[in-house]
Amino acid sequence: MSTNKTQENSYKNNNRLTWEGCSVLLDINDGERMVFERLTAAATLKIGNKKCSLLPLIGCPFGSLFQVENGTDGSFLSRIFSTLEGNNDLQEEKESPTIHGSKDNRELVDNNTAQSLTGEDIDEMRRKGASGVEIIEALITNSATFEKKTSFSQEKYRLKKQKKYAPRVLLRRPAARSICEAYFKKRPEQIGFLRMDALALLLSMANVTSHSDVLVVDMIGGLLTGAVAERLGGNGYVCNTFRGTIPYPVDIVRIFNFGKEICERIVSSSVTELCSSSNLTSVSSDQLEDACDTRIQSNGEVPSSLLTLDTGEIMIPSEDGNTQKISPETSASPALKPYKGTKAGQKAPPDAIKSWRENGFSSLIIAAPQVDAWSMVKELLPLLSFSAPFAFYHQYQQPLALCMHNLQVGKMAIGLQISEPWLREYQVLPSRTHPHMQMSTSGGYVLSGTRIHGFE
Repeated sequence: MSTNKTQENSYKNNNRLTWEGCSVLLDINDGERMVFERLTAAATLKIGNKKCSLLPLIGCPFGSLFQVENGTDGSFLSRIFSTLEGNNDLQEEKESPTIHGSKDNRELVDNNTAQSLTGEDIDEMRRKGASGVEIIEALITNSATFEKKTSFSQEKYRLKKQKKYAPRVLLRRPAARSICEAYFKKRPEQIGFLRMDALALLLSMANVTSHSDVLVVDMIGGLLTGAVAERLGGNGYVCNTFRGTIPYPVDIVRIFNFGKEICERIVSSSVTELCSSSNLTSVSSDQLEDACDTRIQSNGEVPSSLLTLDTGEIMIPSEDGNTQKISPETSASPALKPYKGTKAGQKAPPDAIKSWRENGFSSLIIAAPQVDAWSMVKELLPLLSFSAPFAFYHQYQQPLALCMHNLQVGKMAIGLQISEPWLREYQVLPSRTHPHMQMSTSGGYVLSGTRIHGFE
């Protein structure tokens, strides 16, 4: 019990430092590999064929950089502290730009004969306890073409060898941006292909602020629920609603390292329970039926006024497939059980449900790529208070266009718009700032608007 209190106090008072039992995002070799881990004394991380203990990461600030080193007891993670050495090198380059000005790579031939250091020599250096930095310097010294390369090519060569012989691990805080970025890069299907800029647009269009009561339909593993709870900061409620009797899994929420106060504000309630009130008839059933009927013409085709997009089959995993384990390595050992605090997603208290039935929610966010958007909207929109904003996400445009048309016909919302977020990432380095060569083409679509009282 005292351990739980200590961990909670550590989160509240000094959450810029890691503590035992917290979740972290380990960025290996500048995004080459991203791993979620829970820090314990027995936790390990496998990098290549080397297994390193994560004990040195406990108590370090988020943003710390570590490097794999070779020791007498095996490989271990050593923290790297920033120095002014890199800035001095850049200053020397600016002061003497003609040193490398005449160099180019036109005369270099990649025939695997430039390196005189063999694999046996490198293994011998490792047996003698040479560090990764020493091996890299030996490779540079024994390269016949290194000095003939441009400064940019030399840095590229050094970075390539550093990733192989001296991997680096960046200790990142698991926040909404970093978690979304990691999932979108490695397993985007588990979060419905939701990109971080689309997530930010959802929160902005739904006006998620402190002391709000947000109704959420989260079928992307809990990323949306965690992002809303992170923005609320323990002030207000996140009600995760669902159809049927079993709530949708929100396992990603555990990665956020939320304290007790925030976890208590993440609740769940079924659609049936929230709708079982007589005061939710402001939008009549006739209006809902009329709006639903108008989306399909007599010949069964979509009206020509709607935006259409040939998307083909939507490949989205099932509800059970959204379950995400924190780490396959840590979950396999009984000694690495995660810290058990207040569990997020408990049943909403009766007084809160009563208040929501009477006053409505302050905003609605839906990210449910596995169900029909309109069927979900016509059930949940009456649960909002009047003039409350809403935002719906979908990977494709057509389901949102149908939903938008039905809302317009039913006169249930104003300010309707479908937005497609556009993101371009840039590499920002001295003398070589340019857009990244490979970027995602689309981050999905967001339908937003404001709920109004239906009228004839």
